[in-house]
Amino acid sequence: MFTILLSWLLIACSKKEDAPVAPPVPPPDDTPVQYGTPFAQVPAPADAVIYQVNMRAFSQQGNFQGVIARLDSIKALGVNVLYLMPIYPIGSVKAVNSPYCIKDYAAVNSEFGTLADLRALVDGAHNRNMCVILDWVANHTAWDNPWITTHKEWYLQDGGGNVISPPNMGWNDVAQLNFSNVAMRLEMIKAMKSWVYTANVDGFRCDYTDGPPLDFWKQTIDTLRNIKTHKLLLMAEGSRNTNYTVGFDYNFGFGFFGQLKAIYNNNRSALTIDSLNQAEYINASSGQQIIRYISNHDVNGAEGTPLELFGGARGSMAAFTIATCMKSVPMIYNGQEVGMADRIPFPFTSVKIDWTKNPDITAEHKRLIAFRNSSPATRRGQLTPYSNADVCAFTKELSGEKILVIVNLRNTTMNYSVPAAIAGNWKNAFGGTSVNITGQLSLQPYEYRILQNL
Repeated sequence: MFTILLSWLLIACSKKEDAPVAPPVPPPDDTPVQYGTPFAQVPAPADAVIYQVNMRAFSQQGNFQGVIARLDSIKALGVNVLYLMPIYPIGSVKAVNSPYCIKDYAAVNSEFGTLADLRALVDGAHNRNMCVILDWVANHTAWDNPWITTHKEWYLQDGGGNVISPPNMGWNDVAQLNFSNVAMRLEMIKAMKSWVYTANVDGFRCDYTDGPPLDFWKQTIDTLRNIKTHKLLLMAEGSRNTNYTVGFDYNFGFGFFGQLKAIYNNNRSALTIDSLNQAEYINASSGQQIIRYISNHDVNGAEGTPLELFGGARGSMAAFTIATCMKSVPMIYNGQEVGMADRIPFPFTSVKIDWTKNPDITAEHKRLIAFRNSSPATRRGQLTPYSNADVCAFTKELSGEKILVIVNLRNTTMNYSVPAAIAGNWKNAFGGTSVNITGQLSLQPYEYRILQNL
């Protein structure tokens, strides 16, 4: 009996030593393994300067490596948030080559490179104290997304059971998701969350945020905010004031862009911007902000470049001054900083940015953003407007620092009557020379002045 027992023990021990080591059991929520170290320098929402990258046009290569090669140049602008347009595989059924037609939420588009390339881009940005946010398209998918075959119930259907495109939008290249389906929501949020771990990204710009219901975004944001290892920036490409209440850091400045364009091109009063400073911030709290811009991938191709829409180089810099300083977080669309005259039309494959153009415009962007970054009052101060129909003027004040911004929005010399409340001695924000303003201030076409208290 002893011999038999000993033999059994020897066999058992041998089997135990030769057996392969079992893989670790994943956590219940299938959280991916964290790549890299979560970035500790994500700015507060009010302190961001956002740079939109359209990879197809950004470099001759049109890929992640083309962006990596210019990270130093982006950083030199004063940018601290890099926003990448969609990086996922796109559909080919009923498709128009749109980056916003997502075939697979969990993969990298080989057009741009590999996951390793994306990680290298994120690492490179982090090493330069810039965070990275990804574009996320939650409202619809490509027609050849596998979900359509495996989970047809995840899509909105007509009376005949046919999956449909987003109603009344004209987006026939994509299929509308059904946000009444609980399982679809969970899978979407799981995919979104995975990029925080697998690529170590720092947030999302959520496309067409006003399409999906608010309770979906509340569910999504609550889940993302529960990733305690990461501080995330979440941008709504939407205008619902309730986007603030569900937890987005930013709403999108559609209204600002439209009003500014009308001021430049239809002689609308500059006072209309002041009304937006109230309307666009209803429900905002805790540093939540509006993103303001003079160009992005949509308006650039469809409506015109900043040079076309805002009075050339001088006029566009005047417009960008307001977006940078007034009551918002500025966003730069790639190519804007070199005064790019050519549009980048959809699907963004026909034009490449020439980075050698207009170094003077680049220098002016750097100077303006450097001032914003150095001035807490500009980023966070209390706004007081002093505008008239042709001149946008305002102060920002915080903790003893006060700035005065005066911008002529007309392509003609304007005389601005200086209100008594801001008359007196100031210093030029660029150079520090003393300036006394009183009575009538003559402003050249599209001239802007930024002053600080002495």
